[in-house]
Amino acid sequence: MSAKRIVIAGGSGFIGTALAQEFAGRGNEVIVLTRRSRARRDRVREVVWDGEHPGEWRQFLDGADAVVNLTGKNINCPHTPENLREIIASRVNSVNAIAAAIGKVEKPPRVWVQASATGFYGDTGDIACDESAPAGSNALAEICRQWEAACAAANVPQTRKVTLRIGFVLGRDGGALPVLSKLTKCFLGGAVGNGRQYISWIHLADLVKMFVAAIENGKLSGVFNAVAPNAVTNAEFMRELRRKLDRPWSPPAPVFAVKIGSRLLGSEASLALVSQRCTPKKFLEAGFPFQFAELATALDDLCH
Repeated sequence: MSAKRIVIAGGSGFIGTALAQEFAGRGNEVIVLTRRSRARRDRVREVVWDGEHPGEWRQFLDGADAVVNLTGKNINCPHTPENLREIIASRVNSVNAIAAAIGKVEKPPRVWVQASATGFYGDTGDIACDESAPAGSNALAEICRQWEAACAAANVPQTRKVTLRIGFVLGRDGGALPVLSKLTKCFLGGAVGNGRQYISWIHLADLVKMFVAAIENGKLSGVFNAVAPNAVTNAEFMRELRRKLDRPWSPPAPVFAVKIGSRLLGSEASLALVSQRCTPKKFLEAGFPFQFAELATALDDLCH
């Protein structure tokens, strides 16, 4: 059986690197679309694109088994009006570019897996949200709404579309966990604010398997929450992390301190303060085999 071609747009980041390694390890031809290509020693080829316009890179979509789009400006920045415009544009433009490229190839990809985020739901407090819940009303929700709307509007009738609303991804080498672990080891592992805001987390290994399932399972289409089944509060998360790292109780960080610290670090305080309690209803109904359904086992794997 000939190798499949998997095209990953924005595949040089934390999640994209893990996906590229997974697909290459399965013997597939992996093409990463990136703004700055580099020679690699693995089986992954990097190809330049600008994330906005169809170009020579579209040839790699012709006959591809799948295209995965992870492109977008990092949301871990101050959410000024200018930055929010750039965040939205980077996401919507990449979707439109891929849709235009698919429309111009002879043999379109069999499936398009589009990244989104649980930020779609806004600040939901302790209300559990499955995929049928409406969009929220804050800035992150508007980003995700426009992101998903662009994909939904793409006219690619021969390509199955799957959108993954990705939660708080836990991995050893990227995302927020290394930073939180470092703070916790320095006895700064207290809850953020009142600690009651929910975190919808997912182990990177399970997230990679979700992308694989989205590509290989022809019955999967539409929007899926890419989160573990058991969301936890911020206080529960930090308590479990302290336990894994053998650190004592730490006082919570008051909201004003979080806002000041975020400003000094060039981040956005709301990312740590909003509550999102999401459930992976559609993945559970599809019988997805979670390897890390509980936070304790996920942190056991990642912290030791």
